[in-house]
Amino acid sequence: MSVNTESASTPLDLLKWLIAIGLLVAAVAGNHIYQDVSVLYRALGVVAAVVVALLFAASTGKGSQFLNFAKESRTEVRKVVWPTRQETTQTTLIVMVAVVVMSLLLWGLDGIIVRLVSFITGLGI
Repeated sequence: MSVNTESASTPLDLLKWLIAIGLLVAAVAGNHIYQDVSVLYRALGVVAAVVVALLFAASTGKGSQFLNFAKESRTEVRKVVWPTRQETTQTTLIVMVAVVVMSLLLWGLDGIIVRLVSFITGLGI
């Protein structure tokens, strides 16, 4: 993992963020304004605006830090040893049995407490 180095935001980064946000707002507004245009063209326009906005955001200091973090996360996920299908099934069954047993115990305890309280207070259920 890399060392977290705080980079100061530059005025150029602020401008890039404003452009990215402006593109996203324009995509939403354009989709709303051009309702009579084909959905395919509107979807392509929105996708293009989002891609350009992401490119602007990725070129900022925080954006590059996020991309670096995403790359490192992907590397770490590749190192994970995932359980086999049999292990997953057995673990799921164990959890389900434990939940059923605990729910029955709590249901029985609740019934006992209700009957005890109604006996002490003299109020019927």
